[in-house]
Amino acid sequence: MPGKPVEHQPSGTEGSADALAASLFSEVFIADQLARDLIGKSLPKGMQISHFSVLNLLAHLGVERSPAELAEAFHVTRGAMTNTLSRLEWAGHIHIRPDWDDARRKFVAISPAGRAARDAALAAFMPRIGDVVREIGAERVRAALPVLRLLRRQLEEALRPEER
Repeated sequence: MPGKPVEHQPSGTEGSADALAASLFSEVFIADQLARDLIGKSLPKGMQISHFSVLNLLAHLGVERSPAELAEAFHVTRGAMTNTLSRLEWAGHIHIRPDWDDARRKFVAISPAGRAARDAALAAFMPRIGDVVREIGAERVRAALPVLRLLRRQLEEALRPEER
């Protein structure tokens, strides 16, 4: 039936943990690329996924964050985050202010224009990703979420070996 996902049945070669890991990460990487493409094509002109991601986090948190905290949250370099923040500030989507207690630090907050841009982006792509979830089925997606969350937590831990 068109539009219905084809289930992959594990073969005997996927019995080992390494082969299973390779299959899992292959699917995750491909899904990530396709999701980014779908969302990226739905974003308002000039907005990139990195811009939306920062605006979405700031809107969700409702508090200021330092550029270093944002870089850590997104697992990017401070230079990459500075570039993203510069573009968002230029567009009027964020405000960057100095830390009044420590002149070396800055704080970033979402602006009203940034909140409106984030809301417009959500309105543009939510129907498309909602369609994907409806095609898969809400129950199947709910069943997959705990595994995906555990995968994310395990990967976060793997990136912080010095804290163990």
